[in-house]
Amino acid sequence: MPQENVTLEWLLDGDPSVVWQVEREILEQAKDAWTATRSRVAKEGWGRRLLDVQDADGKWAGGIYGPKWTSTTYTLLQLRRLGLHPANPQAITGCRVLLDDADWLDGGVSYWSGRLLAERCVNGMVLSLVTYFDVDDERIDGIADLLIDSRVSDGGWNCEDYKGDTHHSSFHSTISVLEGLLLWKRRTGTNAADDALTTGAEVLLNHGMFRSHRTGEVVNKEWTKFHFPPRWHYDVLRGLDHLRDAGHAPDGRAEEAIDVVVQRRRADGKWRVGPRYSGLRHFTMEDGRLPGRWNTLRALRVLKWWGPN
Repeated sequence: MPQENVTLEWLLDGDPSVVWQVEREILEQAKDAWTATRSRVAKEGWGRRLLDVQDADGKWAGGIYGPKWTSTTYTLLQLRRLGLHPANPQAITGCRVLLDDADWLDGGVSYWSGRLLAERCVNGMVLSLVTYFDVDDERIDGIADLLIDSRVSDGGWNCEDYKGDTHHSSFHSTISVLEGLLLWKRRTGTNAADDALTTGAEVLLNHGMFRSHRTGEVVNKEWTKFHFPPRWHYDVLRGLDHLRDAGHAPDGRAEEAIDVVVQRRRADGKWRVGPRYSGLRHFTMEDGRLPGRWNTLRALRVLKWWGPN
């Protein structure tokens, strides 16, 4: 059996959260097929385990943004990446906590008492959650407006820049805001974020996805390794996956980053689980000594988007 078929069979033998995305994005199966698989995310496997540990008040681990990585924000981010159905009532309850228990500054949320700052990276993550899940709240558009209007001079975002004093954006902040604005665009159907989505993507591309614009050196070698879940961190695969998801045409400025993905492929056609960020976890999804279905799925869909290489 060809190696590609063996890899696909292995992916399809995984958790429903992986399987439905393989069916939709790699195999391009009919919607009825992958939606049936997607419905299982709330009933079994990793998705069910995360839902089962929600607190009675709608939070996870008793906190909104901390502890990392078991708090409400980071658990919902994990459920979003698993593809839990947007209408899931438990997730919607958790999202309402993120909005209702926040301090509101300049149209954005803040979770730190006495800290007069609506951090752009955090607001990008929250926007991705409250627009992915079916939350109806008039405050959501205010978060998007804040992010659209608070780009730094190079077109991206820096988490703690709220006075416009920073001239160079952060990869970490930029990718979180890009993901949030893309989901807001899909949810609302508006074109208001189009320019911001373009300038933010240009920040990534103008740096070749991982190099300093000043020295040409790799900004952080950790970015050439693939992490799942990515939490708030940027890496090359997360950046490429956003370009794919946003419908960007393959761009030669990302070619070296694609080469990194190809070079990370194991001899058996799969990708490693990858390193994990230190902190608390509800449970371990994949054994680090084995190939990882999540990184394999994400790498394959990026390479499919890119085309023959």
